[in-house]
Amino acid sequence: MPKKKKKKIKKKAKITKGKKATTVFQKGSNTDEKIQIKKIKKQPTEKKQYILNQHIVYPKHGVGQITSIDKATIGGIEINFYKVFIQKEKLVLTVPINQQSNLRPVSSVNQINKCVSILKTKPKIKRTMWSRRAQEYEQKINSGKIYELAEVVKDLNKNTSTIADQSYSERQLFEKAYDRLSSEFQVVLKASPEDVKKRMDKALGRVENLEEQ
Repeated sequence: MPKKKKKKIKKKAKITKGKKATTVFQKGSNTDEKIQIKKIKKQPTEKKQYILNQHIVYPKHGVGQITSIDKATIGGIEINFYKVFIQKEKLVLTVPINQQSNLRPVSSVNQINKCVSILKTKPKIKRTMWSRRAQEYEQKINSGKIYELAEVVKDLNKNTSTIADQSYSERQLFEKAYDRLSSEFQVVLKASPEDVKKRMDKALGRVENLEEQ
């Protein structure tokens, strides 16, 4: 009889050890799950580069202004973002702060002056099919680079002797690039649309052509 009792005690001890091991494993797995939830609850933090009411450039839409810096929870993830108002298109964009590299500050006065110098140069027209050139112009317009924007305006300037009888698509691209460039000129120079238009048209040689007409 004493031998049997010892065996029972051993069995109980094994069961107890097994239970403890299981409990420890469950606690470990719960801890792991909690850590994972914490990781995905907050968006990776990034220092804000822009402030409220600051003017910026969103490459595909042009000049905009930051109207608010907000937080929202989407799919259980807390996101910090800018609200950007694009005046020309009457459009409000939501740009997460961890994607602010898609934005750029508006140009400096020196960069604007260099753009004016670009507008004064002769247009460069490639001897390629219009569809290919149109695609290149579109890419330059949406690049967000102000010098490339100025080059498109200069190359598609319809009042030069180099380009005659512009097609509808050429005029559209010219006006899109012209308006984008003009918007940035207005913000940087703190000038009216009329004053900016006079300055750009003078650089493009459009003033003389308009007066002759």
